[in-house]
Amino acid sequence: MARNRNTIPPGGPTYYAHGDPVLAAPSTRLLEFLVRLQHDKLAADLAQCATLALLDNLACGLYGARQPWGRIVNDLVLSEQSRGKATLFGSRKGVAPVHAALANGTSTHGIEFDDIILGTLTHPGAVVVPAALAVAEQNGVSGERLLLGLVTGYEMMARLGLALGAEHNNRGFHTTGIAGTVAATVAAGTVMNFDVETLCSAVGIACSSSSGIKAFTQGTGGMVKRMHAGHAAEAGVLACELARRGFTGPMQGIDGRFGLLEVISGSDGHPEHLDADLGASPAITRIWVKVYPCCGFIHSTAHALEALRSEHHLMPDQIKQVRVHTNQHAVEHNGEPDPRDTMGAQYSIPFCAGVALAADPRDPGAYAEDRLWDPQVRAVTARTKLGVDKHMNDIYPAHNGARVEVDLHDGRTFDATVIDPVGTPAEPCTAHDVENKFRTLAGAVKTRGAVERIIAAVHDLRSAPTLNTLSRELRAGDRRQARRGEVPAKHDAEGQVVIWRDRAASLT
Repeated sequence: MARNRNTIPPGGPTYYAHGDPVLAAPSTRLLEFLVRLQHDKLAADLAQCATLALLDNLACGLYGARQPWGRIVNDLVLSEQSRGKATLFGSRKGVAPVHAALANGTSTHGIEFDDIILGTLTHPGAVVVPAALAVAEQNGVSGERLLLGLVTGYEMMARLGLALGAEHNNRGFHTTGIAGTVAATVAAGTVMNFDVETLCSAVGIACSSSSGIKAFTQGTGGMVKRMHAGHAAEAGVLACELARRGFTGPMQGIDGRFGLLEVISGSDGHPEHLDADLGASPAITRIWVKVYPCCGFIHSTAHALEALRSEHHLMPDQIKQVRVHTNQHAVEHNGEPDPRDTMGAQYSIPFCAGVALAADPRDPGAYAEDRLWDPQVRAVTARTKLGVDKHMNDIYPAHNGARVEVDLHDGRTFDATVIDPVGTPAEPCTAHDVENKFRTLAGAVKTRGAVERIIAAVHDLRSAPTLNTLSRELRAGDRRQARRGEVPAKHDAEGQVVIWRDRAASLT
């Protein structure tokens, strides 16, 4: 019989909230499990995964801070004369943790290059890393404590993303903004060494800040999607700061009466995912490191087209038509044929198909405002048609696959199917790949020496008593202000920008 979300399930340990005994809900059992992790030494494999997640998201954040949306939020934070010990990406000044989380989260999510947890519709790193880093710097904790915060934050993001189901996302809620407030709270609360009661209360506070709608898919999406991660990170830090001072929230804010699942998920909530198989297959070990700076639903399309272009030496003027067959969600939410800004371009399957066949789909600059009207890209965009594929529909959201067909003017047709694109757990990036991605993105805004020192500081975190070295290096070594969308990089014989080709797309 299905579990009623409006009642506390029987069994489980007894938990006392403010002196009143209640039976543990799935969310409470999950939080108890995550708090217990604080008492054990962080396992080496989890520490390594957290280290790479941190490096990947720092790359996105440092680059994103130079984009218009990153600059705007940074300017706001600095204009308010925020004070604290937390790093503000792109600045030498320390600011208050809540402000650093807002700005850095916005910057990290700002180029559609931050990581994903497959099947959960969430971007964990852009929320968890800024929140945990800001609180860790402010409180002078060890590097291992920061890494543990990432492990617990990613775990909450993955489990809550699954528990929320897909219906809310189909209705227009942005899952990263909804689940992100809670994940940021867990990450920050772990760093601050919260006990279960304090963490439950902080999560209850954060649930009332969960928000984000997908109006940004309209083709003129503006900048607001970038801020969904920043707002979630900010809300998580604020919830923890309040809870530490005695401000209280509902103890079952996730799965209690009128909790997040009941209100947001509707009939598609699955609270059983919150505490199923605790300790098995940690989320931090299943990260999708993005190779293409566009919506994850489009990566299989980009992978397939990039591989066909490379294998058959396709040129844009040869292409008569491109047909993309994928899941219905992607067709409905990512089908804009004429995007008018960067956000719209990164969410448009037709535009991304144009970039994959006429530019470089791994280059963030290919989606910049001054590149939106590239005639070759737009020509392919206009010739791209979308359709729903039954198999791709059946395997969604566990897989975001695509089948593509490219018709040429000479009568030839090439086709390819990609179920799990490069970067996903099925075809993962290596540590070397992540480091090179960092060098590419951070190298646009930092000197070469600064880039290597940050990499070294991140790899030394597990044994570092404080974050002082990392904080210092993140604030030092800025290059002159790069032009928007500019990434220093090598070029191939055709003049295309080469972005860390270690994980080249292939169809084998």
